[in-house]
Amino acid sequence: MTIRIYKRTSPGRRNASVNLHTEVTKKTPEKSLLRPIKKTGGRNHHGKITVRGRGGGHKRRYRKIDFKRRDRAGIPGTVVGIEYDPNRSSHIALIKYEDGVMRYIPAPVGLRDGDTIISSGERVEPSVGNRMMLKNIPTGLPVHCIEVTPGKGGQFCRAAGAAARLTNREERWATLVFPSGEIRQLPVECWATIGQVGNTDHQHRRLGKAGKSRHLGRRPKVRGVAMSHHCHPLGGGEGRSKGNRPPASATGLQAKGGGTRNRKKPSSKRIIRRRKSVRYGQLKT
Repeated sequence: MTIRIYKRTSPGRRNASVNLHTEVTKKTPEKSLLRPIKKTGGRNHHGKITVRGRGGGHKRRYRKIDFKRRDRAGIPGTVVGIEYDPNRSSHIALIKYEDGVMRYIPAPVGLRDGDTIISSGERVEPSVGNRMMLKNIPTGLPVHCIEVTPGKGGQFCRAAGAAARLTNREERWATLVFPSGEIRQLPVECWATIGQVGNTDHQHRRLGKAGKSRHLGRRPKVRGVAMSHHCHPLGGGEGRSKGNRPPASATGLQAKGGGTRNRKKPSSKRIIRRRKSVRYGQLKT
């Protein structure tokens, strides 16, 4: 267990827990793979706040992650170390290929320093960290960093502890069961990485105090019902009242009950079972 709970010496410690990141073996990042991040504070190019509750936070540098690994096909790579990434919930693994190229990939469970991984097609062993096409992966294995469109790079199952299960293949379509309970088909030419994303205990960490949220760049948010009537559609009135209208944002956009997925895009096609059909709290297989 990588989550530590300290003695209740203060109100912040009473509700907080700390992730020890026991999987991390390398403390300093690779400088050639770092990029600066410019903070916006939730403002657009006009200086207007478009996303509320953003601001402050610790300074970060972006780690370039190789979600495609197409140009590394057939070239063995050695794991140099597992690193902490402040920009994502999962840990990342630094890979050094035989031709000297260094790349970052999301670190799956079971990947250790010195292990060899490879990205290729049909003659690769389906072991943890190897990237293969869905048509070459044996059914029943967990996969992550899955492509939606062949050649676009991994988009599904990239968060800590995420993994989908490849159930079967029919002609040019592969069926996968995702952690949300959604079942969908993807082209067999899409690539995926074998294994489950590491840092599985990330979901068990509790911030415990407002200061940790501020370190992450999250500012406090005021509830709409607590505002004045001229500041929010749900504001005003005697006491907390929604005014017999559905929840909405400050601009009047409905916040619950409406779909946000673009049905015209290919990602909405070939869905066998939607995630909303799974009841809240039901065990997902």
